[in-house]
Amino acid sequence: GQSGTGKELVARCVHERSARHHGPFVAVNCAALTEALLEAELFGYEPGAFTGASRQGKDGLFAVASGGALFLDEIGQMDSSLQAKLLRALQDRVFRRVGGVHDVPVDVRIIASTNQDLRQMVQVGRFREDLFYRLNVLELTLPPLAERREDIPLLVQAFLKELCPPGQRRVFAPEAMELLM
Repeated sequence: GQSGTGKELVARCVHERSARHHGPFVAVNCAALTEALLEAELFGYEPGAFTGASRQGKDGLFAVASGGALFLDEIGQMDSSLQAKLLRALQDRVFRRVGGVHDVPVDVRIIASTNQDLRQMVQVGRFREDLFYRLNVLELTLPPLAERREDIPLLVQAFLKELCPPGQRRVFAPEAMELLM
């Protein structure tokens, strides 16, 4: 779905209604991090693995999400070398920390999203075909808000609830709702 369609919200709903709902839900925006930083965030790193690495090392998001779900937002932005490491983690259910020599077992559900056409990216060689088929177990397409205007009042109410202090009236002028619709 396009940016702003609620992909992370849908991913959270999928997680909360799954058998893994007791485990953590961890989200990462793949487009917001460089390849090296994303690799360290996903898989963690050993002490001294690179300049500036902490002396204790760091667990990655795969380890943090163990038993739950890891949401990879904008996976279409992931570099091909990192795609290969992700594929190994999905196929073999193990990963290796940056600078590490031992495999770490992992038990995590991957939920991935993108605003790009991954099938087309596979055809032009910008996304691994084997990773695409490993991830594409269930595909949900989120239409833009312009195609689901009936959601606008629900969103307005949710935002009002979130933004208004408890006990304060949540009023939204009908004219304003008309403009949004």
